Amino acid sequence: MTEQDEGAVVEVFPPVLSVVLPARNEAAAVGTTVAAIRRLYPEAEVIVVDDGSSDATGQVAEAAGARVVTHPCSKGNGAAIKTGARAAKGAVMVFMDADGQHDPADIPRLLAKLDEGYDMVVGARDRASQASLGRRFANAFYNRLASYMTGHLVQDLTSGLRAVRADRFREFLYLLPNGFSYPTTSTMAFFRAGYGVAYVPIQAARRIGKSHIHLFKDGVRFLLIIFKIGTLYSPLKLFGPVALLLFTLATLWYGHTLLEDGRFTNMSALLYTGSVITFMMGLISEQITALMYKDKA
Repeated sequence: MTEQDEGAVVEVFPPVLSVVLPARNEAAAVGTTVAAIRRLYPEAEVIVVDDGSSDATGQVAEAAGARVVTHPCSKGNGAAIKTGARAAKGAVMVFMDADGQHDPADIPRLLAKLDEGYDMVVGARDRASQASLGRRFANAFYNRLASYMTGHLVQDLTSGLRAVRADRFREFLYLLPNGFSYPTTSTMAFFRAGYGVAYVPIQAARRIGKSHIHLFKDGVRFLLIIFKIGTLYSPLKLFGPVALLLFTLATLWYGHTLLEDGRFTNMSALLYTGSVITFMMGLISEQITALMYKDKA
């Protein structure tokens, strides 16, 4: 790309680093966060995606030096991430929250790790950074499940602070949900495609303002994350053990009823049928998953 400057042709390069912050009603914190990023990386592109805020989030962010992209109505955290990723010009993108939880001072450590050859580097929160005991338990469970599914140690599946190679990340935009589970989806997609994922320990602060996550309202959403983990990586690793459990229960119940009553009961038939159906669902999901990543092998 070139520009004409007083008769001379001056080549203009896009910024190497883009920092994307999804934000909805974060006027109390976004200005401070953007200013801190600008002090660290004056030449970086800072994009704040104002996801239908009803306060002055966009104005505060722009005054602090960010480029603001506005959604006319709230579309969700994941939708804001996708908008920011499409708008970003940098070869490397950093995603972080605009609510004060993430410290911009951690960005250099993520970028240093990325320079070692990884495709994604995630800021892994310590235990003290978890907002509540319930959320700490849920995140620990997700991390263990994801580690089992991928065969790699997953230290923080749901962290929103991450640095990625832009071209790699954009390959999976079509997979990302519009809601809050984009970190889960992107992490599992990178593992499934064989891209390098690393973790850097961070300490997240308490957010400024009111959280948009509600324990009961989002409980079902977090349960769905469990199934998403399986279907995005290796569905048979999730469906297989369930099918085996049903088959085992069916056999045990059949043995019991055979010894007690000398007959095969409807419950045994139901459990056997359930085990076969569950296994077949996993097998079909495995084929669908393979097709999703056929160009990434």
